[in-house]
Amino acid sequence: MSTYLLEVGTEELPYKFIPQAISQLETGFKNFFDENKINFDNIKVYATPRRLAVLVYGLDEKTADEEKIVKGPIANIAYDENGNLSKAGEGFANKNGVNPSDLYVENNYVFAKIIIKGKDVKALLSENVPAIFMKLQGAHFMRWGYNDEKFSRPIKWIVSILDGEQVKVKIIDKESSNVSRGHRFAEIKEIVIDKPENYKDLMKKVNVIVDQNERRDLIIKKAKEEAAKIGAEPHYTDDLLEEVTFITEYPVPVICEFDEEFLTIPEEVTVTVMTSHQRYFPLHKDGKLINKFITMTNYVGDEFKNIKEGNVRVIKARLDDAVFFFKEDTKKPLESYVESLKGVTFQKGMGSMFDKTQRLIELSKTIETDLLSRESLAYKPAEGNVERTALLCKADLTTHLVFEFTELQGFIGADYARISGEDKMVAQGIKEHYFPLNAEAGTAKSVEGQIVGIADKIDTVCAVFAGGKKPTGSSDPLGVRRAALGVIRTILDANLQIDIDKYIKIAISNLPVQKDCYEDVKEFFIQRMIIFLAEKYNKNILEACANTNPLCNIADYVKRVEVVSKLNAPQLLENANRVIRIIKDSGSNQVNEQYFVEPVEKTLYNEIKSISETSDYKIYLESLEKLNPTVTKFFEDVLVMDKNENVKNNRISLLTLLKEKYDYLADFSKL
Repeated sequence: MSTYLLEVGTEELPYKFIPQAISQLETGFKNFFDENKINFDNIKVYATPRRLAVLVYGLDEKTADEEKIVKGPIANIAYDENGNLSKAGEGFANKNGVNPSDLYVENNYVFAKIIIKGKDVKALLSENVPAIFMKLQGAHFMRWGYNDEKFSRPIKWIVSILDGEQVKVKIIDKESSNVSRGHRFAEIKEIVIDKPENYKDLMKKVNVIVDQNERRDLIIKKAKEEAAKIGAEPHYTDDLLEEVTFITEYPVPVICEFDEEFLTIPEEVTVTVMTSHQRYFPLHKDGKLINKFITMTNYVGDEFKNIKEGNVRVIKARLDDAVFFFKEDTKKPLESYVESLKGVTFQKGMGSMFDKTQRLIELSKTIETDLLSRESLAYKPAEGNVERTALLCKADLTTHLVFEFTELQGFIGADYARISGEDKMVAQGIKEHYFPLNAEAGTAKSVEGQIVGIADKIDTVCAVFAGGKKPTGSSDPLGVRRAALGVIRTILDANLQIDIDKYIKIAISNLPVQKDCYEDVKEFFIQRMIIFLAEKYNKNILEACANTNPLCNIADYVKRVEVVSKLNAPQLLENANRVIRIIKDSGSNQVNEQYFVEPVEKTLYNEIKSISETSDYKIYLESLEKLNPTVTKFFEDVLVMDKNENVKNNRISLLTLLKEKYDYLADFSKL
């Protein structure tokens, strides 16, 4: 078994391209090995800002010999009347490189069994590796120098070795060797890679940690250790970690300090400047942000003075702007910004953000009234709080600070609301109405945030569909999939008894452009809900329980799904499906007892009437199971399609009534 290494060194790659390249290289090599029937044990792809590397373990030295049966001409053409090989037969044998004596006849045709010798893997790698690499795709590829081929950045060197031998490849204008390059600031600039197995350890000698997962863990470890020296803890997100991982080859933490004055502005602003704009790790002590941060340098050395001074100058300039915007914005109350929303377009043809705000106020009030009547809230919001939240939730969009830091919409509004003296729950609702911020983030905890957030997202989805911009395939530039999922998650997390179907109709009717998109929006929400819940429940069960509109009460729908998921009643399934097959179309459920002929008809009728629809689906399922003996006997004793038309129709009505009882729980034909 052999091990192969390919390392392609480049100028610094865009960090967003690197994860794509890792995935594409792994797929490309796997496909190449599969297509050429090359056995291997494992593929590892490593990446830093200056190199992409592929390590393949357990490679065969050559592909296996392959036996192949080749069909030739008809026997009487391949042989003459004396049984000797004709010109056609000799040509077939020569073409396939077999001895004439090895030919055989089967079904009046001549066949040859040939052995295709396995190919040398080293030669296959040399021929195919450049093509695999050049299939990489990414944004902003371009030509470099005088080359016609495009790539993300200029290629500087290539290492290509199989075990201890070089495998010569040429990618664009660079030919491979066994010499790699170390970190830009390393004392040793070049290093010979003797064997692929030693690659990772050898690169560490030149200050390069090629394994991105190892590098990521090291960044976390070093950040925590450095922060602990001053009794603090580092703040980081997955996005920040990914970016820092792919802009460093040798991460070294450095603590920097900024003026305490900048702690007077909202914490979210300072943290966003540090994480999103400068790739710094903010530091917290006792749960509070402090005026220090960690910058993860890509540096080999022990002189950090210039690094510290440069980063402090940069953060000061960014935070100076934030302080200025904050002071300007807070000279007037948040409510004064609502009027300015008239100048902000929501969507083409769907009015301004001011118009959207008015729709949110109306829809939020309706949702609040319904939830209060159902006693489905964690607490009763103070009078006017929901309406106030809806009025102010978009006001911060016209502030200087949100214009500069758009990702802080909602957070800035919440801070400005507190500064303006708004109720603390209104401020919390303004922030939380955008929740969840992504698929993994938490949902709104405040009732104000839940209600206004649901109204906002429903209005957005309906506006997109009415505007003819519903998502297709994987494209969703306006984020309606995220919006629909946000509505569903908020409802389930808060266990809200809420009629989404009703609010979809209201939202569509409130739009400035009227378009019949109700069915599309309804189906869109149902499918997003099924996709989301399919992580926990069987998809067939989810679809079976969606036979009645689940949007009328999603929490109730999930209760039915949970009960049906535990269903273990073969006889019930058989009876229900037999009824469904007979009652293909919805018919009358009006049963006339005077047309009963067999005693079991009346027995079944009385038992069906005794079943009461209840939201306790476990009890309801038990009542359906109790029907089984009578339903079974009904089919044994009764011919539904009786010659007497009245008797037949009455029996169909009886089964229609029974089907309705089954349908209340689920569409059993999908189980």
